[in-house]
Amino acid sequence: MKSSANSASSPRSPKDTDAASGIAIRTTTKDRVPALPFSAMKREVLGDAYSLSLVFAGDARTRGLNLRYRGKSYVPNVLAFPYDKTTGEIFINQKQAAREAASFDLTPKKFIALLFVHGMFHLKGMRHGSTMEREERRVLHMIDQKFS
Repeated sequence: MKSSANSASSPRSPKDTDAASGIAIRTTTKDRVPALPFSAMKREVLGDAYSLSLVFAGDARTRGLNLRYRGKSYVPNVLAFPYDKTTGEIFINQKQAAREAASFDLTPKKFIALLFVHGMFHLKGMRHGSTMEREERRVLHMIDQKFS
């Protein structure tokens, strides 16, 4: 997955977090936000005290963020920006996720769930590798069991 955790000079958005869930979800595209248990996934990975912003953005926005904050010119599927130990923001590009989902043998909706969990583990400071992949599978399996 082409993703990033970046703490230096990030695109912080105004807080509009729902106190009950600790997550604010918004979209900057015309695409509908997929019906996924984002709050439950957030609680499982980051806990209740973490304040998270989830933004669904398009190619131009995510490419611009990737170039500005990571120096990379490709369109990423997910970007994660930790602001401090209890606050962060994740950008997911639904169009890029839809383009890449089949290569991961997932539906676009399942791939977005994976990207969200992936981004949250980056916010926790995890790096790519077998431990991160195992934890992603654990969370997704738990969510599937609870919400299927």
